[in-house]
Amino acid sequence: MGAAYFLGGGIGSGKSAAARWFRTFGAAAYAGDDAGRAVLAPGTAETARVAARWPSVIGGDGAIDRRALGRLVFADAGQLRELESITATGIARHIREFAQAHGDEVVLIEVPVLRDLAEAGWEWIVVDAPDEVRIERAVARGGITVAEVRHVMDRQPGRGEWLEAATWVIDNSGDDEDLAEQCRRVWAEIAPG
Repeated sequence: MGAAYFLGGGIGSGKSAAARWFRTFGAAAYAGDDAGRAVLAPGTAETARVAARWPSVIGGDGAIDRRALGRLVFADAGQLRELESITATGIARHIREFAQAHGDEVVLIEVPVLRDLAEAGWEWIVVDAPDEVRIERAVARGGITVAEVRHVMDRQPGRGEWLEAATWVIDNSGDDEDLAEQCRRVWAEIAPG
């Protein structure tokens, strides 16, 4: 398998935008949220456990209302830990399968938590931006209020924790052109050959 890295940062930091740039450079990038969606798809064992624990978040079609679930678990650290205990093994499996399926490519796994979700010991590329910028970006995407963003931020690692874990830091306090340049700088160090 080629080199694999976690691409991390808190809500609104710009992880997805950075992942798009890395894809244009040739990386195989996968969002941990996609692994979470797969694990919590209708019919999975994890979905059945979530339905038993939080029945109000299950729609008539058996699908989980992820926004409703998020509101519940981000309001209570204990419930967030419960959800993570239900989903962690499945998410790790999906991440490892993605990395293994991409042979010799550079693999980036985009994650909003400061944990080794694949238990692989990969290094961290952290996307960073000031809290005010992150809040503005998250709200601009729609479907979430400033209060909800702050609530999520309170449950995620702080900027200092992210920066301490980072092998590489991408400063995403500017525009998309600045972000591209930051990503190119990191890519020059991690790209094979």
